Amino acid sequence: MPSSHDQHTPAFAPGTPRQVAVVGAGMVGLATAWFLQEAGVQVTVYERDSVGAGASWGNAGWLTPALTAPLPEPAVLRYGLRAVASPRSPVYLPLRADRTLLRFLTGFVAHSTPRRWRAGMAAYVPLNERALEAFDTLAAGGVLAQTHAARPFLACFARERQAAPLLAELEAVRDAGQDVAFHPVTGWRARAVEPALTDRVGAAVQIAGQRYVHPPEYVRALGQGVRARGGEVIEGTGVADLEHGGNGVTVVTTTAERHVHDAVVLATGAELGRLAGRFGVRQPVQAGRGYSFSVPTEHMPRGPLYFPAQRVACTPLNGRLRVAGMMEFRRPGDPLDPRRIAAIVDAVRPFLTGVDLDDRRNEWVGSRPCTPDGLPLVGATASPRVFVAGGHGMWGIALGPITGQLLAQTVLKGEAPPELAPFDPLR
Repeated sequence: MPSSHDQHTPAFAPGTPRQVAVVGAGMVGLATAWFLQEAGVQVTVYERDSVGAGASWGNAGWLTPALTAPLPEPAVLRYGLRAVASPRSPVYLPLRADRTLLRFLTGFVAHSTPRRWRAGMAAYVPLNERALEAFDTLAAGGVLAQTHAARPFLACFARERQAAPLLAELEAVRDAGQDVAFHPVTGWRARAVEPALTDRVGAAVQIAGQRYVHPPEYVRALGQGVRARGGEVIEGTGVADLEHGGNGVTVVTTTAERHVHDAVVLATGAELGRLAGRFGVRQPVQAGRGYSFSVPTEHMPRGPLYFPAQRVACTPLNGRLRVAGMMEFRRPGDPLDPRRIAAIVDAVRPFLTGVDLDDRRNEWVGSRPCTPDGLPLVGATASPRVFVAGGHGMWGIALGPITGQLLAQTVLKGEAPPELAPFDPLR
């Protein structure tokens, strides 16, 4: 019997990469490796830690095309400096002297206008429309992890008027050409649907057609899928350098080994700039750190709960409720700040009942890779052998598979499909 890998082996055109290295074993990197394997490419994935150990591990796991939009938005400007300098704020910016951070923030503010947001949203629509389909392709190809239908997906508010910004954003997403189904829900109906909600929830918005995953389980299964098809996933081995040569790209590992590959894909999240900068990628990638933990609950919600005003997401995962949130612009290696965990707890405590927010496990902080314009960097660099896939902000889990699918086409054909044009890493 031929293996599934053999069944996907085509006749390569001259110059097509046959051996490709992927640096980073998060959702984006592993999905890219998997879709390269679909075309018969031999892949080697280098991961400095373990599969899914970065921003993929502790996030909320939402597959929510309806909410996948550029992070820079006009509402950000209304926070004001005093708000973002507070460790209790949903968006936290510890003031420090950092030229890269200043450059990022200057660009972020410049893109936080209605016109720029609409342009960014138009760029996201083609990816959002195919995002869930890419997960189905992985499932059909043997990736042994489930996506769960979010029935229901509720965004909850203390008062009806607080729902207005989200409703306006969803209308704007629809105006950008994306099919989104949603409707307002009264507080009492939301509480009837989800007994874990208290009477402090005075209104909600229900969004249809969304899904969620258990992020560590899903990414581990994707890594196993890559290995099962003959790919090599090398954990505990970082990449110190890339050396471009006539016959390929030499990957120099942190253990001083040297391996030559036809092409390299950099999917290193918030660390993207370290290796990509020399290949013409000038956009700064800033760590937008998020926090999470899990707690027990008497009434497990039937689906994800979102508290937009508090910037907190709750997801039922394996018998416990994962609570995630916050955005802080700090260095990736900075330690977990307990004040941020406390801020999340205080923010959602009034809205949840039967949830023991003091019995926390797996307290975690991870670095989402954010760009000034809120758009990821996906495609070729100044080198025809070096590609990047990163900068997805909060949407690396949701857009990882479709990113991998489209980038694999770019690597194999030498030109990007039109959907990736707005995400040119050299912009």
